Amino acid sequence: MTFCIAIKVEEGLVALSDTRLTSGTEVASARKVSMHNQGKYPLFFMTSGLRSVRDKAITYFDEQMDEAWTKIDKTYKAANQLSEQIRKVAAEDKDALAESGLPFDLHSIVGGQLKKDEEHKLFMIYPQANWVEITEKTPYQIIGESGYGKSLLDLVLSYNSSIELALKTAFLAFDATRRCASHVDFPIDLVIYRRDSHKMLLHEYNKEDLLSVSQWWEKRSRQSLDELPDDWIKGLMEEVT
Repeated sequence: MTFCIAIKVEEGLVALSDTRLTSGTEVASARKVSMHNQGKYPLFFMTSGLRSVRDKAITYFDEQMDEAWTKIDKTYKAANQLSEQIRKVAAEDKDALAESGLPFDLHSIVGGQLKKDEEHKLFMIYPQANWVEITEKTPYQIIGESGYGKSLLDLVLSYNSSIELALKTAFLAFDATRRCASHVDFPIDLVIYRRDSHKMLLHEYNKEDLLSVSQWWEKRSRQSLDELPDDWIKGLMEEVT
């Protein structure tokens, strides 16, 4: 399992992924986000699922793009091209994986702003290789371990949120997930893209880099719980004393 989140706000795009890989008792690290460029126009892909399927689909995509980039002038066309490669890998490997007891599993997110995109775009691709666009009505998508950070995101995040708030909530959603899911952990990769800038940053953080942020949030969460109004509890407590 993994944790990848992508957020679209009015100011731009934020994406965060963990790097932990588990296979039985073996633990390793590898990037689950990759960067691709059409000239000066950047894209990122994030994936959750079987690593072998992911690597093969991305390799096929890069190979096709050597010749097809001139035709890929909108982000949805890049999503279509990746979907095509996922279908190709499924045709080649799905039956063999099933014989080994493994489902064909690959969820992907494509984000960027290509030459003819009027704004920055996000798409999620399902294992069946069909996709949906992530829009301002639901400005984020998690693939992988999705349950632990969702409540915070739904509470505070909207399309009108600042890109700084999007960064904070993305990290806190990851932090909640890593505390609850042993197969999600540091290092993390963080992608930032400001609308119309055509500049995309990919940065890696280790646990030590953000330990103070985690500790600050933990302390404030406990403090807020202590300060939570408790008039509704006092009557109950009097009944049990």
